[in-house]
Amino acid sequence: MKNYYRIMLGKKSTLAPECINGHYIGAGFGINQDLTGLLPEEWREFNHAFIPIYQQAYPDKSKIAAGLSCGFLWTVSKGIVRGDIVLCPDGTGVYRVGEVIGDYYYVPGTDLPHRREVRWLDGGIPRSVMSEALKRSAGSIGTVSDISSYAEEIERLAGGTTAQPPPPPSPVEDLASFALEKHLEDFLVQNWAQTELGRDYDIYTEDGEKVGQQYPSDSGPMDILAIRKDKKELLVVELKRGRASDVVVGQVLRYMGYVSQELAEEGQTVRGVIIAQEDDSKLRRALAVSPNISFYRYQVSFKLQKV
Repeated sequence: MKNYYRIMLGKKSTLAPECINGHYIGAGFGINQDLTGLLPEEWREFNHAFIPIYQQAYPDKSKIAAGLSCGFLWTVSKGIVRGDIVLCPDGTGVYRVGEVIGDYYYVPGTDLPHRREVRWLDGGIPRSVMSEALKRSAGSIGTVSDISSYAEEIERLAGGTTAQPPPPPSPVEDLASFALEKHLEDFLVQNWAQTELGRDYDIYTEDGEKVGQQYPSDSGPMDILAIRKDKKELLVVELKRGRASDVVVGQVLRYMGYVSQELAEEGQTVRGVIIAQEDDSKLRRALAVSPNISFYRYQVSFKLQKV
């Protein structure tokens, strides 16, 4: 089964023309050595070996930034396999589509030395014809994002057709059915500063980009990774649309364990937060013995006013 990835080729796609003309995708991240024979099957093993090397190249970067960059490098070099499809913005509002047809190779002395051969399709997919959901995912922060959940739409658009128009909106009963089912995470991120959590924590940011949204871990991506304003504590935030059950406590604990063992600097503590519309008795029982995890309900109102 092939997977689909959005790949950024240089900051703001500045290296896209070179990559497209050269029939490859690539990455750098300051790791200037041939990785042939050094790419394990698991990205976590790769990160253990190369985070120290990355931090030597960029001593001002945190372990969080180092973990993200090394994870991206492993994905480009190893995680993406032959037959997978990549979408790469070319800087003109078009996403070029390619099939990965080669294994890892190294070209020293270049901006993107860690490379994979790609067969680029003719033309591309204009961003304007994408669904809003695909636009958000394809425009997400970071070098690599997995957009496999949009495989059907990507295949349709890559074949030269345009996206189907969205269905007409349903009558608005409340904002949960109107928007939050799909956009709760984006809504929270955009309005973070106005929330109670935003008073004490910032979503983790690197070079002006909120890399703390959908931060990867070995248990899956965390919805939000934040850091206390005094830098002494990291916060894992898990969002649940509707009712949260006790299962989510175990999920948050796994994320917290990863953050504590892999990302936290010396002296940093880790807390967790669950945000949902409702809880239940099982969740409250689980939280009673998990004092480092808090629960918040979200409440949103929607009102039309005639003028």
